[in-house]
Amino acid sequence: MEQNKLEVRGVSKSFADKQVLDNIHVTLHEGELVCFLGVSGAGKTTLFNIISGLMKPDCGQVFLDGTDITGQPGRISYMLQKDLLLPYRTIEDNVALPLLLRGVGKKEARAQAGELFEAFGLDGTQKKYPAQLSGGMRQRAALLRTYMFSHNVALLDEPFSALDTLTKSAMHTWYLDVMQRIRLSTLFITHDIDEAVLLSDRIYLLTGRPGRISEEIVITEPKPRAVDFNLTPEFLAYKRRILEKLDESQA
Repeated sequence: MEQNKLEVRGVSKSFADKQVLDNIHVTLHEGELVCFLGVSGAGKTTLFNIISGLMKPDCGQVFLDGTDITGQPGRISYMLQKDLLLPYRTIEDNVALPLLLRGVGKKEARAQAGELFEAFGLDGTQKKYPAQLSGGMRQRAALLRTYMFSHNVALLDEPFSALDTLTKSAMHTWYLDVMQRIRLSTLFITHDIDEAVLLSDRIYLLTGRPGRISEEIVITEPKPRAVDFNLTPEFLAYKRRILEKLDESQA
């Protein structure tokens, strides 16, 4: 039986008298990309704050490689919607920032980060500033910085939502390739059903108020998927099933 890279067990969370999450159970295996899909207000970002250790649950636990990391920030990478690159730092210094914050010297931090610029398609951007890069390249830099923070698991909160359609499609292909090469495991928040089906190994539908896992959908098509997968009957069947389940949850 495959061991869980990350496991969320029975997590619930309330703010004042409002319950936001109710008894959430989630697993992530090594090398998987698992999406959370659902309506706004179902608690997806709150769940990520708990998984990352930035927030403690009222009950439940978070395990990384079998170790309880509940409420312990700094163990899992977390990237928000915006790239949040520092405009006055070069790309190499932006990427090296997590190492600098851990006390690694600037020369060594730049060297460690520099080893991955080619793998992330960023070679040649080291001395440039964020304003000199396209939106897609800035997201690549932000994702590399996220990876430097922790090499095991990445939490991505709608990282491609601000990109145009063509750039987003290219980023999807690129990110899946990078994940496979460096054996990165990813939890991914999106409101885009097409994006979830195209990227995911599994999809959790997080619905209701408070948010609950109402469905787990396994995408069985192997990766890398065909460039026209989104035009196939199989893709449309997944999308139809998700839409039906989301409609049921709001009825």
